[in-house]
Amino acid sequence: MTVTQREIWAGRILLSLLMAFTILPFISIFLTALHPSGTVPDGLAWPEQPQWGNFVEAFRVAHMPTLLRSSTLIVLAVVPLALTIATMAGYAIGHLRIPGARVLLILFVFGLTLPLPGIIVPIYVLERAIGIYNTRLAIVLPLIALYMPFAVFWMRAHFVSMPMELSEAARVDGANAWQLFWRIHVPLARAPLTSLGILLSIWTWNQFLLALVLVEDPNRRTMAGALGAFQGHYATDIPLLCAGTILILLPTLILFIIFQRHIIVALLQGAIKG
Repeated sequence: MTVTQREIWAGRILLSLLMAFTILPFISIFLTALHPSGTVPDGLAWPEQPQWGNFVEAFRVAHMPTLLRSSTLIVLAVVPLALTIATMAGYAIGHLRIPGARVLLILFVFGLTLPLPGIIVPIYVLERAIGIYNTRLAIVLPLIALYMPFAVFWMRAHFVSMPMELSEAARVDGANAWQLFWRIHVPLARAPLTSLGILLSIWTWNQFLLALVLVEDPNRRTMAGALGAFQGHYATDIPLLCAGTILILLPTLILFIIFQRHIIVALLQGAIKG
């Protein structure tokens, strides 16, 4: 396939526009965070006296150390459980092909169409009824359930491509069902498991709506839920809100830089197998 110079330049221009479209909001947030607290900055103007102390103030007002610990606990509770359940379900549907596997897959795919704002009220009522409202379980349990459609679909796409001859050879060597799953297929699924784990960790860390609606105590929310600390009944401190947003984004940005190769692989796998 031959690519002409015109197509190359068209691609570069399109990518440059997309990059500018993506970066501009972050530049705007950063510049706004440098304005004096309590003001309403305009556009992308650089402040006359940058207020670098806004980041320290945002860190203090939002109780970031406490929320950092809370977010870490929530991620550690959600991601391993979600990975375990999704791996077993994906293996049963994609490789074992249990009776009703096709119906189960359709039900999981249907779950992908459910919008979170549309089910947040039933979740709120249910959690108040069973007594876990305003606890970290109020975030952990719904997140695991909400991740299942995507996670099971993701792992099923891996297991369905594994050759059946591999399992038959292991059974001839005396492996039972559990050994076949744990010693043969789980090690071979390390790449999709790692990619899925990174995605779930980032989504859990950035969870805002569930943390804000289902947990009243600000110290039990996620880092993203800390943004509510900058919103008052009558006014919102926009520079501090933007400074807090940047502080919350930093762990995710560092995680992306460290694991960018796995994240890109994850996105490519999803595009190819999905």
